[in-house]
Amino acid sequence: MLPDQVPPAIIETFQRQGALVDSAELTPSTPAADLPFGLSAPYWLELRDYDPVAIAAGLGKPMFILQGGRDYQVTVADDLVRRRTGLAGHPEADIRVYEADNHLFFLGAGPSTPAEYGTPQYVDPAVIADIAHWLSHGQG
Repeated sequence: MLPDQVPPAIIETFQRQGALVDSAELTPSTPAADLPFGLSAPYWLELRDYDPVAIAAGLGKPMFILQGGRDYQVTVADDLVRRRTGLAGHPEADIRVYEADNHLFFLGAGPSTPAEYGTPQYVDPAVIADIAHWLSHGQG
């Protein structure tokens, strides 16, 4: 189903559930049925405090962070900016963007869509080569 084919009632349900997750009204006893994907309130409450960039910055380990330039789930404009900022002082953070890749590192052109995930494809050979090179040079 394409985004423009999603029934308005489903969109409204997710918007309502998402607003509840973001609100001060969310408590550990909020019913999972009122929340996105039926996941429990404690899950959503814990996720609020989860900061993967801060955790990564504190590891003191080499990191190889890859980003698809066409990824609409984890975006260059929002998510990658936070990673670059949070890891700016981390000397062993190697961050690379693969402009033509989507979230799964499948090559494509134009904006990525959910339909791309339904078509069998291969991971971008450049991504595979870069991972292999990074690992083989003692970074893993």
